[in-house]
Amino acid sequence: MTAGVTHAAAAEELAARDPVMRGLVGAAGPIRLRRPVDSHFAALVRSVLHQQLAGAAAAAIHARLVAALDGAVEPERLLGLAPEMLRAAGLSANKAASIRDLAAKVLDGTVVLDPRGLAREPDEEVIARLTSVRGIGVWTAQMFLLFQLRRLDVWPTGDLGVRRGYGLAWGVPMPSPRDLGRFGEPMRPYRSVAAWYCWRACELFAGAAGSALTR
Repeated sequence: MTAGVTHAAAAEELAARDPVMRGLVGAAGPIRLRRPVDSHFAALVRSVLHQQLAGAAAAAIHARLVAALDGAVEPERLLGLAPEMLRAAGLSANKAASIRDLAAKVLDGTVVLDPRGLAREPDEEVIARLTSVRGIGVWTAQMFLLFQLRRLDVWPTGDLGVRRGYGLAWGVPMPSPRDLGRFGEPMRPYRSVAAWYCWRACELFAGAAGSALTR
C-alpha cells in the first residue's frame, strides 16, 4: 500500500533498494514535484492547449482563453463560449474541439474529476476515461496522474526523457518502451519517483535543459 507515503519517503525506499537510484538521489537531491495550481479540469485544458506548441505561444493562447472565461475555467462556461470566441483566443479547430469534448465528457460523467470519484479510480481507469477525449493521449493522462493527482506509481514508458534517462543512469542503451516497462517492475509501487529521477538523469548526465517536469 502507498497511502500516506510521501514522495520523499518513496525516494528513500528506492535508494535503499537500488544502488543506481541511490546515486541518482544523491546527485539530484530531494525530489521536487511542482504543486498543482489549477483545478483538475483547468489543468487538463492547459495540457491540451500546450500540446505541439511552443511554450510562449501556448501560454498566450491559454491566457486569452482564461480571459474569455472571466478566469473561471469550468466545463459549463467553456461550452457556453461561442466558437468565434475560441478562434479569437487563438485556438485551432482541433484544440477547440478537444477542450469542448473534454467539457462535455466531464458534464456527462464519462470523465470523472471530482476528488471523491477520482480517489476510487485506479490509474488504469483514469487513463481509459481521459483517453476517450478527443486530443488526449496516454502521455497526457499519465502526466495528469503524476503531477496533478500526485499518484506514486506512474511509469510513462513512451516518454523519451524517461527512456533516455534510464539508459544514461543504468548504463544501458536507451530502452524501448517495452523494455522500459520490464525495467520498471522492481521499482513498484513508486515508479513515478523513478520517472522523475530519470528526467533528472538527462539533465545531470547529458546536459539537457531543466524543464517544468523537474522544477
